[in-house]
Amino acid sequence: MSVAHAEEAALTPLPTGNTGIAAKYPDDTGIAKDPAVVFHDGFEEVTKASELNTKWDAGVFQERCIRIAEEPENRHGGRKALEFTVPKQAEELSNAVAKKIKDEKEVLFLRYYSKFEKGFDQVGSSHNGSTICAHYFDNGRATPGVPADGKNKFLACFENWRGEKEKKSPGDWNVYCYHPEQKDRFGDHFFPSGTVLPNSYERSGAKTFGKKFVERKDVIPELDRWYCHEFMLKANTVGKRDGRIACWIDGKLIADFPNLRLRDVENLKIDRFGIELHIGSNTVRENKKWFDDVVAATSYIGPMVEKSPPRKK
Repeated sequence: MSVAHAEEAALTPLPTGNTGIAAKYPDDTGIAKDPAVVFHDGFEEVTKASELNTKWDAGVFQERCIRIAEEPENRHGGRKALEFTVPKQAEELSNAVAKKIKDEKEVLFLRYYSKFEKGFDQVGSSHNGSTICAHYFDNGRATPGVPADGKNKFLACFENWRGEKEKKSPGDWNVYCYHPEQKDRFGDHFFPSGTVLPNSYERSGAKTFGKKFVERKDVIPELDRWYCHEFMLKANTVGKRDGRIACWIDGKLIADFPNLRLRDVENLKIDRFGIELHIGSNTVRENKKWFDDVVAATSYIGPMVEKSPPRKK
């Protein structure tokens, strides 16, 4: 039986809410010691962009456009957060911090808090969230425009897409994905409703994600508001269509893309993740976005829970 026509895998129910790793570690205190946690950064230990390299060992890009924010409104937990800025310019620019995974993974969950600034205005090419990938970077260099073929790479980005200026900023949550069945030399956009771009604006979820796919509402987040994002990428078993990508906002499952073929060889595994603010061209205004409380793990993390206040005597 070919992979293209393989029987659909049974879907394991996905966790939601405060049922993950974070529930055991109020304010994320001590969460890095959990055996399932691969990485944690609340940006409390740095004062400037160059110091980020101590944790983000795959690169800190555009240091001049990165700041450690300490204003109360621009941090989520603790005293500091990460601020990305893209200047008003026609040229392409990518802000990012990235982490290598030496012990490559079959599945990874990435949780973080982020906020777009009030007035954020970007149309067109923009990777403005998070990335989980397998061998997408060749000797540290990205490989955009090189299609995934099942043996070379796969990539998924949890982000917002705004293709026209008439669309409310910052656009719909979606997953941008390089996979062996992509429609173009660049990645596909998967939307919670089942729409897949660039093939059409019509819903094609059942064709791409199988009969068990559940359509959900496409959602545009509010600007100037912190959201808890979580993003799972599970590589398929070679020869089966059991790869899966899922996304949560504030602990609520907003997108679930099953039935995926992401690889055809077992040695293609997750080796890198990161957060980013990329633009193809940005001629309207300077834009900013903040990130905080990043955790990567091999199981569901969930939103941060607050420490209980001390009891009054």
